[in-house]
Amino acid sequence: MKLTVDCVLTSELSSLPSQSALAQLLSKGQVRHLESPLEALICQQYALQSMPDYPIAAMCAALDGLDVADTFWLRADPVHLVLQRDCFSLDESVPLLVDATHAESMVASLNQHFNQDGLSFLIGHSGAWYLRTEQAPQIKTSLPSVAAGKNIHQFMPQGLDSSKWLAVLNEVQMLLFEHSANEARESVGELAVNSIWLSGGGTMPQIPPLQNDIDLMLADSIFYQALAKSADVPCKALPQRLAEFLNQPAKSNQPAKFNQPLQHARLQLPNENTLAWLDDLLAALKTKKIKQLILHLGFYEKSLMVVIKPIDIYKFWRSNKSVMDYL
Repeated sequence: MKLTVDCVLTSELSSLPSQSALAQLLSKGQVRHLESPLEALICQQYALQSMPDYPIAAMCAALDGLDVADTFWLRADPVHLVLQRDCFSLDESVPLLVDATHAESMVASLNQHFNQDGLSFLIGHSGAWYLRTEQAPQIKTSLPSVAAGKNIHQFMPQGLDSSKWLAVLNEVQMLLFEHSANEARESVGELAVNSIWLSGGGTMPQIPPLQNDIDLMLADSIFYQALAKSADVPCKALPQRLAEFLNQPAKSNQPAKFNQPLQHARLQLPNENTLAWLDDLLAALKTKKIKQLILHLGFYEKSLMVVIKPIDIYKFWRSNKSVMDYL
């Protein structure tokens, strides 16, 4: 079975030493540098067009139980901005996990303030936050994975309406600053939701039928679930560990719409337990449970594509280097 795996290189992963599983995979595989952030790369592979954003929000909202119609949507991820010496940076945890009661309280406050301006904040069944606008804004946004850990100044909305939307974000931050839900979060050691991150703006896209060999998606993200639906590909929840998937009987992994064993699956690595998953991937190659592994590793505004086959693991002349050496 061929396996495609998508992963964001957080600061923890990018600093891994040469003996780590990820570094070994990089050293043995064929590595290509791509000039696209990970989410943009995935959108391109699924024939989504940027206008100027990839319309991620609308397609996710449609699957997330919201009435999309033909209006303009943005993802409005709850985030934590970190005060640095002379700027704010975006915490890597995007979106923050927010208790449903706290999320509803914050969104209610935002709607009370902004509804008169034609802005509506909504929460999908998945817990994701969205912003619906009556008029399509003339802005281009940045994906949160591109801005994570950096000075946010250069990643703020740009375009003809940028000043209006910067003002909206400032008002959002003021509303959230002393919100009772944030006081409750901080009292138990959780990060305050002190802003939102806008991205993926657009209306519901018309996606042409896709020609690809992916016949099963494994992901918990509403983004991947929406892609799977648009491509008419079955989607299952991500298991706790790779072995749970690989060791299942072939029949249980066989997509319902196919009459043949699973050939090519795609999965999104979780934010938690990522190191264990990378260990599993290396072990699966060594035992030939995967006939080919394609790694997409997102690193801010760029990505690495790594192609590895079991035979590559035994190329002893390729010395291991730290992960950062490949970036």
